[in-house]
Amino acid sequence: MVSIVVPAHNAEVTLARALDCLLDQEIVDWEAIIVDDASTDRTPAIITGYVERDTRFRTLSPCAHSAAGARNSGISTARGRWLMFLDADDWVDASFLAKMLAALKTAPDAVAAYCGSRHVMPDGELTPSTISTEVAIQPFETFARRCAIRTNALLVDRETIVELGGFDVSLCTCEDWDLWQRLARLGKDWVMVDEPLAFYRASPNSLTRNSTQMLVDAEIVIARGFSPDPRVKHPASAHANGAIEANGTASEALAWFALWNAASDCGSGSRSIDPQSLRALPAGRKWVRKAVKVVFDGLVVGSLSAPAQLAAGWDRFGGAITELIIELGKIWGDSAAARRVQYHLEQMLLEADDLAAPRRLARTLGIRVDARNPTSIELPEGIDQIYAYLTMDGRIEAVVQFGALGTVTRRHWIEMIQNVVPAERPVRRSGRDSHFGKLARLAAEAQELVRSSAVPTERPAASRPARAADGHDKDRTSFWNRYFATEDPWNYSSSYEQEKYERQLEILPAGPIGRALELACAEGHFTRQLAPRVGRLIATDISAIAIGRAEARCSDQPNVEFGVLDFSADTLPGEMDLIVCSEVFYYLDDLAELRRIAKKVVEALALGGSFISAHAFVLRDNPERTGFDWNTFGAQAISETLAATEGFVLEQSIQTELYRIDRFRRMSPGEVATEPMIDHVPIRARIEMGVARKVVWGGARALRRDVARSERRQRIPVLMYHSVAEDGPAALARFRCAPALFGSQMAWLRANGFHAIMSEQLERFIANGEPFAGRPVLITFDDGFQNFADHAWPILRANDQTAEVFLVTDLVGKSAQWDADSGPPTPLMDAGTVRRLAGEGAFFGSHMATHRAIDGLSTSELAAELLRSRMFIERWTGRPTTAFAAPFSVTDRRLGRLAKECGYRIGFGSRHGPAGLDCDPIDLPRIEIRGDRSLDHFVATVEAVLEER
Repeated sequence: MVSIVVPAHNAEVTLARALDCLLDQEIVDWEAIIVDDASTDRTPAIITGYVERDTRFRTLSPCAHSAAGARNSGISTARGRWLMFLDADDWVDASFLAKMLAALKTAPDAVAAYCGSRHVMPDGELTPSTISTEVAIQPFETFARRCAIRTNALLVDRETIVELGGFDVSLCTCEDWDLWQRLARLGKDWVMVDEPLAFYRASPNSLTRNSTQMLVDAEIVIARGFSPDPRVKHPASAHANGAIEANGTASEALAWFALWNAASDCGSGSRSIDPQSLRALPAGRKWVRKAVKVVFDGLVVGSLSAPAQLAAGWDRFGGAITELIIELGKIWGDSAAARRVQYHLEQMLLEADDLAAPRRLARTLGIRVDARNPTSIELPEGIDQIYAYLTMDGRIEAVVQFGALGTVTRRHWIEMIQNVVPAERPVRRSGRDSHFGKLARLAAEAQELVRSSAVPTERPAASRPARAADGHDKDRTSFWNRYFATEDPWNYSSSYEQEKYERQLEILPAGPIGRALELACAEGHFTRQLAPRVGRLIATDISAIAIGRAEARCSDQPNVEFGVLDFSADTLPGEMDLIVCSEVFYYLDDLAELRRIAKKVVEALALGGSFISAHAFVLRDNPERTGFDWNTFGAQAISETLAATEGFVLEQSIQTELYRIDRFRRMSPGEVATEPMIDHVPIRARIEMGVARKVVWGGARALRRDVARSERRQRIPVLMYHSVAEDGPAALARFRCAPALFGSQMAWLRANGFHAIMSEQLERFIANGEPFAGRPVLITFDDGFQNFADHAWPILRANDQTAEVFLVTDLVGKSAQWDADSGPPTPLMDAGTVRRLAGEGAFFGSHMATHRAIDGLSTSELAAELLRSRMFIERWTGRPTTAFAAPFSVTDRRLGRLAKECGYRIGFGSRHGPAGLDCDPIDLPRIEIRGDRSLDHFVATVEAVLEER
């Protein structure tokens, strides 16, 4: 059990939010001890309400007159194995206890678990998550120098806290830091949960803004950290005498804390700077970035502003912060170091800002510039640097940062823009002998070559829309009429659908069936098969379009009557011996509507009449078994709802791995239900790709839509494959993945909530600085081997993924001659195959024209290959081509800019690792997936990126 201690003093505004987060916890085994510390507002009444509402809440009123004393009172009555401290103005995520306890379970000897945290500003803005990874590595050395964890961001062992004496009530501030330091001195493990689960409310009344008291108390705590502490009876031998000064002295630690306090004071509007407290700061270039980070963090807290708001608030605190930085230069005896701090700090402020308006800082002007129509910029007094977003149509195309001595003219901007913004097609006009003039001639030559090619221009065929049950339309009639705008939208004649029809006929009740009603008959495919088995059949559908096709299909069936009917809103015909409804309940608003309809169906049946329901299993019902990844309930919930309907009894069920067909019967009054007959049967029909790609076989460990809501990350895996085949030259085994292994890898991605994106999407995320939602993955294939079409593509589609294939355009339809020294060259896809796969959802980019290494090409040859390959791919696919991958992953400094001038925006070169928001889109890294490594290695590789967030 976890005991949660909540000190509260005049907390009527925030207390309910804090306590509600406990009620929201996924773990229920907890107690909350609310310590009312002499409140004079409505706090006691609020506490009483929660205590009366839930027995897990208890209350104390010790009049401790301090947070430390109140927490100690709570500790004295706590009964749980673990302690959590939650201030009355903070809160934690609903998964906090579950994830922290799970982490502790993996480390039985750990004394504490901690997580990331976020500040919540008074206006509700959140700061980015922060977490101190060094606490998990060397907790005592960390806490000897600074308080690295928020009070509500950890769970600690209760007995250990009691043995240590709890919080030091003699400290007005820093009492939590002091306790964590004592706890860390024991030398036991601290477990890190790298997620922002704790939320700390920043307030103008917070004690952390009392810099004088904070500095007094911090000096005490740091001094204790660098000497023996008699309060800790059994310290680890390595920590018995205090922290190791080789890692930084006590005076340095205090000076860093003083710098943070000074920056916080600047942010709050105070200009009081005590140079003496900063004199121990270490000097030198290597400390500049740490100094900037400390100042930045202090500024956030002092100004009560999220990072994105700081530059806009420069007028409030900029003068004070500049004075502080000048003072640092005096202390260091190095004014250049102070300028370096100023430049770095201003860059950090502007990087966090969207520059919706110009931001004038001390030395830097932050602006947006229209790359198509730049205007001259007069530099304000004191400004010698510009930080600019270059935009087109409101979208950020590039970021430039440069020194400036005077007015930045329009001509200056145009020259700069040509160097940093992707060139727009057609290539710009210029003199024939200029760089751009020659590039224009190469482009014209490439266009003529493409036009004269024997391969005809043909747009890829559009693929059939996939069946979906992922939403509801407020106007259902319009929704279904749009659905049936295309005839046979679900491929009713497929062997998979026909096998389902056969099994519905198998489950019909024995004996003659007089009156039958088919709900949602669609285009009458099953109607035609059901009609001969009943006396009279009324076939209905909400769509008049579908009914028209059904009537035509069943025109030779005299016992069938057709009609438009909305079974949710309209009255159903009565006294039916049989009612059939298949594959449509998913589209209802919710289970409450299904329960209402089930009652209508019961009432429409004659006593003893049967109702047949055929529906697919959906992961939302049970993610641990095979099912369709639709955002709705499925067969399990439908069957359970029908079975719970008064008057219904389940008589028989035919169940496959993907769907179940149930026959219910309306019971007579007083009739006793009997056990149903359950038949488990295999699916023998071939499953169409449109169906298979929505199935997650064996269940899902994470659903895409769930992680899309809950997860944001800065980096994603870009996977690089080459060949997917069973056999090939031994020397190329590294580049060849067996189909079975590739299938296992894609199935793992699907079951763990990954969704494929394209390089253009990745580039947009980077340009906009927008964190990735959920678990995106970019799957790439170099070379364009035919085995991609034969093996990889069917596997990708079956797992609802796609990929981007980089083609060697001069060799399309031929073979990989560059590998001839290793064995028989592997065949490459031809243009027709490329066109077909593009129509099915694959994407294509350039692997140059000849697969020669870039650093061996002349600039003219390189430009020609870039242009020619792009234009051929656009001809084959009918889509713009904006991405390339360098052959052999070899690049040089010419490639990036030249590729932009030739119409590319995204490039993959020689860098290895995940792609992040901080990457250059024209030089993105990838992760090679080797064919001679196991599935476990693949999983570990991808999970390592996933854990980075």
